Amino acid sequence: MKLVSTLLLGLFLSTSLIAQEEKKNITSEDLPGMDSLNNVVVVGQIDFQQDLFALEINLTTLFNQHGIKTKSSLNVVKQGASATSLANDSIQNLLKEQGFDTYMLISVRGYDRKFKPSTNILSLNKNLTSEHLFPLYRDDIVSVTFEITFYKDGEPVENRLIKIGTVGSQESVLKKLNKKMSKLIEKEWKA
Repeated sequence: MKLVSTLLLGLFLSTSLIAQEEKKNITSEDLPGMDSLNNVVVVGQIDFQQDLFALEINLTTLFNQHGIKTKSSLNVVKQGASATSLANDSIQNLLKEQGFDTYMLISVRGYDRKFKPSTNILSLNKNLTSEHLFPLYRDDIVSVTFEITFYKDGEPVENRLIKIGTVGSQESVLKKLNKKMSKLIEKEWKA
């Protein structure tokens, strides 16, 4: 009898935990949006070091031009290390002491225009440790879809897709991304 009651209790608890996990799923529609961006740590989630460097430096320069205090994750993590070290509490606390409470994670979602926003937004630490394998540009593509997620004080506040069409080189991808991001900064994100 004790075994049966123990099994039933275990089944009940595991079902309750699963139900709670399902309730924690956050979608893009649930997020409040980024409306007063005054600092940001730019975290490119691209596997190729050359692409990562180009993307982060490009976006850091863009945010600085718009008067937003910016830091590239490349200036935080040791050379050769991955951005997963940003999930470390001590690094996050150090950045907070320096006045950075907002992270922008950007990755290539794919190479066509059919992607939809994520149906499950991961926590900052889970997203930092997730793998992203797409390069910034490939010769056989004509469009790139980026996914951008903003986190403020560790909580997701905005997730959106940015679609770039008719690309012919890495430089054209970055130039068109710059143009779209500049409009978003001015219209929606700047404090």
